[in-house]
Amino acid sequence: MSDKPHYTGHRQRLRDRFLKAGSDALPDYEMLELVLFMAQPRGDMKPVAKALLKKFGSYAEVLSADAAQLKEVAGVGDAAVAALKTVRDAAVRLAKEEITDAPAMSSWQALLDYSRASMGRIKNEQFRVFFLNRKNVLIADEVQAEGTVDHTPVYPREIIKRALELGATAIIMAHNHPSGDPTPSKGDVEMTKEVKEAGEKLGIVLHDHIVVGRNSTTSFKALGLL
Repeated sequence: MSDKPHYTGHRQRLRDRFLKAGSDALPDYEMLELVLFMAQPRGDMKPVAKALLKKFGSYAEVLSADAAQLKEVAGVGDAAVAALKTVRDAAVRLAKEEITDAPAMSSWQALLDYSRASMGRIKNEQFRVFFLNRKNVLIADEVQAEGTVDHTPVYPREIIKRALELGATAIIMAHNHPSGDPTPSKGDVEMTKEVKEAGEKLGIVLHDHIVVGRNSTTSFKALGLL
């Protein structure tokens, strides 16, 4: 009987399967194992990966979880948290690359994808503004405010002031609903109207306001609210 651990050779076999067939050939727990291998050079990561999935529900939810919550799972320390967050942030950066130096209105799906990647699974509300030049190319992508699970303080004058500072002639606003439901609230509608009116006085166009849910987005323009 061999004295070697039952998982001997598992890491290399898993890497080989991934390199040969891609991520579609691996279930979520094996994808998590691959990430955890980077944090811990030896040992069986399958129990840790399965415990993470049991606690958070999916691969995407694990990557988006708070560091403190991740560490509640046995076997997850700073190195594992860093590895998981590196993967999540890499996905956000790749999504952002798709909207950089491209006209926002002709790369609309890429903008929605980036908004979901950056905001769709965070626990508190975040309000983001995309500032555009005369050709509707992105000048800046900035988080203007962060709030609680159901409220973010937003000041229309500050948004327009920042647009003027950047030399932007148009903006697109986006914020998330941690509840997962991207339906605009009454407060969202009123605030959007205020920003639109403030911008019009100074020649700054509000193209759209995107509300980001966990699995979908809502466009104010598509709803006829702009």
